[in-house]
Amino acid sequence: MPDFTDPFRQIVPGRKLTLRELTRAIRLTLAAEEDATSLYEAIADATDNELVKKVMQDVADEERVHVGEFQRLLGILLPDEDELLAEGVEEVDEMAAETPGDAG
Repeated sequence: MPDFTDPFRQIVPGRKLTLRELTRAIRLTLAAEEDATSLYEAIADATDNELVKKVMQDVADEERVHVGEFQRLLGILLPDEDELLAEGVEEVDEMAAETPGDAG
């Protein structure tokens, strides 16, 4: 599990991030957003209070938007990012096609 408390612990103070460090920091933000989404959805699922459910799911959905923003940044910064993600999508689509009834 990533440690979200200090994504810059290996960075020398007073200098800017290298591209590799920057993309690593963005990947940590992705992990943090996914963790937050899971937490908010768990709270929504754990209560009968409709207002809390509604607010928690809304906030969870906002975190998913953030994931898209950060993923797009990686796609801009790393030339092969989108290609590798598309490859992963294709692999899952192939497996799903071979496994009828289990896709959702």
